Amino acid sequence: MIDLRSDTVTKPTPAMRQAIAQAIVGDAVIDVDPTVDRLEKLTAEILGKEAAVFMPSGSMTNQVAIRVHCERGSEFLCEADCHVYHYEQAAFAQLSGLVAQTVAGPGGVLHVNQLRSMIRPINDHFVRTQLVCLENTHNRWGGRIQPQQNVVEICQWASENGLRTHLDGARLWNAAVASGISEKELARPFDSVSVCFSKGLGAPVGSVLAGSTEFAAKARRARKLFGGAMRQVGMIAAGAVYALENHRDRLADDHEAAKKLGDACRQYSSLSIRGDRVDTNIVVVEIDPDWGSAEAMLSRLNQQGVDCFAISPQAIRFVTHLDVTESQIDDACRIIQSIAATSAA
Repeated sequence: MIDLRSDTVTKPTPAMRQAIAQAIVGDAVIDVDPTVDRLEKLTAEILGKEAAVFMPSGSMTNQVAIRVHCERGSEFLCEADCHVYHYEQAAFAQLSGLVAQTVAGPGGVLHVNQLRSMIRPINDHFVRTQLVCLENTHNRWGGRIQPQQNVVEICQWASENGLRTHLDGARLWNAAVASGISEKELARPFDSVSVCFSKGLGAPVGSVLAGSTEFAAKARRARKLFGGAMRQVGMIAAGAVYALENHRDRLADDHEAAKKLGDACRQYSSLSIRGDRVDTNIVVVEIDPDWGSAEAMLSRLNQQGVDCFAISPQAIRFVTHLDVTESQIDDACRIIQSIAATSAA
């Protein structure tokens, strides 16, 4: 199968496996794991933050950040289709006693004018608004890059109004390569940033949450509470270090592959690209109901050797990554076109 389900399906490269096998480890809970320490410092430096904390997943880094920034019983603002709201089991409510106030941004992009009236008045009857959370790139909107000017304006407005800011930057590496804006600049406006190593960078496991030294200390304590403290975790962190040092620039290849897939889909009136653009390595394809359903499209793709996800009754998602070759992308484009040219009956 040509596996385009997600960029999380990648396998460690031989060189990454060697780095993992040779990792220097220690007990990261009671002392210091040297490889984890190196990863945290390297990531913090890249993001321009004082400190960072390694965790098993991006869901954990997001939820720890939200918990640290918000008092129990308060709320945060987020885009209506964002990952922390859709794909993390409302963990902010289950684990931290928080609520989310969602705002639908055109194409997954929020504008500061949409938020100006969203802060609750200081009143005993109302929940208190304490945080703004953004996502870059935006998963459900096809890897959409947040315009940096929007980000700066939102974060400045939040600061002026006493709100903290968190960036779910699971695919921030993709945003940096595609936009030409460094990760440090993309992360600069935020109080905290989470980044993932097991997506486009191709490491097996792990995410990092970065912010101030004080924030990182609180995050480390919350990580323990959530069960995310790990012992000789340098065995995992080594893969992330290798990915950071070797796999960032090549993300441009994934973006080109995704654009090929998008162009193949655009040739047929039965298919359209969500948001009408492909920014990075995710392509969300909307299917005309007159043609058929996402499940029908998925079934035909599977039969011809292409795997992807149906993410709604009329939408499928392709994600490119380092384990898909150029020839496989060309094959996938031909298969998509041959299917789109026929009806789903």
